[in-house]
Amino acid sequence: MPHASPLVTVMINAARKAARGLSRDFGELEGLATTRKGAADFVTAADHRAEQVLFEELSKARPKYGFLMEERGEIVGADNSNRWVVDPLDGTTNFLHGLPQFAISICLERDRQPQAGVIYNPASDELFWAEKGEGAWLNDKRLRVSSRKTLEECLFATGLPFKGRPGRERSLKEIDRVLGETAGIRRYGSAALDLAFVAAGRFDAYWERDLNPWDVGAGVLLVREAGGHVSEIEGGPRPMHAGSIIAANAEIFEKAKALIAG
Repeated sequence: MPHASPLVTVMINAARKAARGLSRDFGELEGLATTRKGAADFVTAADHRAEQVLFEELSKARPKYGFLMEERGEIVGADNSNRWVVDPLDGTTNFLHGLPQFAISICLERDRQPQAGVIYNPASDELFWAEKGEGAWLNDKRLRVSSRKTLEECLFATGLPFKGRPGRERSLKEIDRVLGETAGIRRYGSAALDLAFVAAGRFDAYWERDLNPWDVGAGVLLVREAGGHVSEIEGGPRPMHAGSIIAANAEIFEKAKALIAG
């Protein structure tokens, strides 16, 4: 593996430690206790345990940093510039259904901009990581976004609002437009991995609405460090915090944004 900085090493070690519990639970889904959080959004015992491990490990390594976490919410740290943005289990529904498409996502936000990111899928042992100015990596392989230039040869990814979430009609209209101009759409159920796959050149573009910072923080940095472009769907500069995101290679970014925006 390329030499990771002490900061990224802390993040990788925390992700791998939390992943051990997730992997055990993934193999024992029948005994997993679940509670209901919103419409069709499951929080599992595994989710809470993984978040606890991440909180302990990252706090121990950088005790002054704050947190923004899916379950715990915001924890203000003594250092106002640095904050961990953490999703301990992105792809919870996949996890509960035995689909090996889920990930731990850790982003270090510095002055409200992503500085370092780690996305780890324990089921595939794929570790995506990036640090600002240092490139994006999959395990020990340098990542670059795809170089496809025409929409008709490009594969897009997205997420869809499930039961109880708004925006279904708009999403279906966007999907209809994209299907009419591209090689297809994939809906994998993990925003973090969708963005990692754009960074790796597996997907050419990804868009979604109604997201949270912990869903996309690490992925935003991965795509940018792999040479891609990321913004809000309407073009704004804060995809990590605005709730909507589009990410694509530089060749098709503007065309993809215009297509989705309609």
